[in-house]
Amino acid sequence: MLSTHIQDQINRELKKYPLDQKQSAVMSALRFVQDEKGWISTEDMSEIASYLGMPQMAVYEVATFYHMYNLKPMGKSTLTVCTNLSCTLCGAEDTVAYLTAKLGIGFGEVTADGKYGMREGECMGACKDAPLMTINNKRLCGKLTPEKIDQILAELDKS
Repeated sequence: MLSTHIQDQINRELKKYPLDQKQSAVMSALRFVQDEKGWISTEDMSEIASYLGMPQMAVYEVATFYHMYNLKPMGKSTLTVCTNLSCTLCGAEDTVAYLTAKLGIGFGEVTADGKYGMREGECMGACKDAPLMTINNKRLCGKLTPEKIDQILAELDKS
């Protein structure tokens, strides 16, 4: 069941769209669930579909198309590393190798303590700052070096 808080957020979002276009709020609804729970289950997708009056498959298609949605628990901090061409040419492979060695996980995995998950991401639209990663799809970090990654992880460890 969608929490009252999520329903309130969705209702505010629905005011932006014509009454017969409730499905337009699907991406926001998915984000609200992920923000509250950390990930989106198939049951959550079903609840969103019901709430917005759209087919469950349509919600699933959106959730699986975009890389920003976690469809399984991905740790307290999900690190999404861009591996598209610009980032790869600017060192994304080194970034991934460093994170893998430092955290002991690869893409789609979560550290044993549940602090970090790592995902491969699509272009984040800031190629001039490559290589890039996002933290929980909220914070964009660019021009990554081992030193900068260590600094970011130290900040996350404190939070």
